[in-house]
Amino acid sequence: MLEAVHDTAEYSLPSRLAQLIVSPAVCCVKASSKGLQKSLWNLGGTTQYSVPCNARDAFDLEDETDMQEQIAQIKQDFLQALEKVENLSTLEELRIGVLGKKGSLTSLLRGMGAVAPELRPQVGQWINQAREELENRIAQREEMLQDGALQKQLLLETIDVTEPRPLPRIGVQHPNTMVLNEVLDCFVGLGFEVVEGPEIELDYYNFELLNIPKNHPARDAQDTFYISDNAVLRTHTSPVQARVMTTRKPPIRVVCPGRVFRADEVDATHSPVFHQIEGLVIDRHSSMGDLRGTLDAFAKRLYGEDITTRFRPSFFPFTEPSAEVDLTCFNCRGSGCRVCKGTGWIEVLGSGMVNPKVLDMCGIDSNEYSGFAFGIGLERITMLRYGIPDMRLMYEGDERFLRQFR
Repeated sequence: MLEAVHDTAEYSLPSRLAQLIVSPAVCCVKASSKGLQKSLWNLGGTTQYSVPCNARDAFDLEDETDMQEQIAQIKQDFLQALEKVENLSTLEELRIGVLGKKGSLTSLLRGMGAVAPELRPQVGQWINQAREELENRIAQREEMLQDGALQKQLLLETIDVTEPRPLPRIGVQHPNTMVLNEVLDCFVGLGFEVVEGPEIELDYYNFELLNIPKNHPARDAQDTFYISDNAVLRTHTSPVQARVMTTRKPPIRVVCPGRVFRADEVDATHSPVFHQIEGLVIDRHSSMGDLRGTLDAFAKRLYGEDITTRFRPSFFPFTEPSAEVDLTCFNCRGSGCRVCKGTGWIEVLGSGMVNPKVLDMCGIDSNEYSGFAFGIGLERITMLRYGIPDMRLMYEGDERFLRQFR
């Protein structure tokens, strides 16, 4: 390594700095009490040398031709190095080495004080033109590298859409949901409106407006869960019908699906939580014939055109007269089998004409209007539809069971 010692620590940046540039290079100027020393080393190689520098002795900045040569040399070395740059980080290092605060071209600008006054405008113009050209070349190279990196990333992330893949696991609707949607479609097609209500219900709507007063024995059949003396988990969706009758004027045609609660023991056909679908029609001259026609249409839609209905007398506090409704056994079509226990009929739902007392309590004139109502257990018709032997299977969340229904 060459070395020169000078008597002063003051210096101006040398104009011949460009002659020391090798690609990509870093220049360093050190000052000490003994003098100045400038070192240059190749970032990627073994070349390392030191040149004595004194602002005016080592470099003659008054030589116009010499300055042009220095600038041309910087550009040449820079462009040679630029061709070898393969990534953005190396490009940034090269930019800093030439155009940075301590870069070779920037150092020429800082050394303008050593240039003869009459040459400064021309030299400054040359340096700025060189800087603009190098910045443009850097921008072009950067764009090319970014495009190349993007193409490489796209190539690495390419997905072959023709490659066989395992099928994703897709969920299925619960059998209750499928049957519920089919039943609601049927009644909406008959002109009914779907209405829902709260699951925590007032005693007034759940019992009293349905002709089941406090301490009446009829409440024993619907022993349930009380939140307070006047609030209860609803035992049926009939209170939704009561709310509709107290807030709307006839004609009324609604179907009310929802979850209900009763204090039943869990077994194959009972659960403390299950679902009901109840319907209500209030209009002038409604009759049992209208009720039967409605339920016939429902049965044929759900189980087939050859299904018929049979009404058997029964009792419900909120309907008078009342009837249990049986359907032709969908399994044997009436010939008798284990499903219908040899009778050819399956009990499905309860129904009847709305008790006039219920109409009056809800503010509807029972002398002008009449109506009918019916209630269907969703789990029951789902079990009959799909031949499910145990109600508990529908609530265990077993995928092996649920995936059978598509």
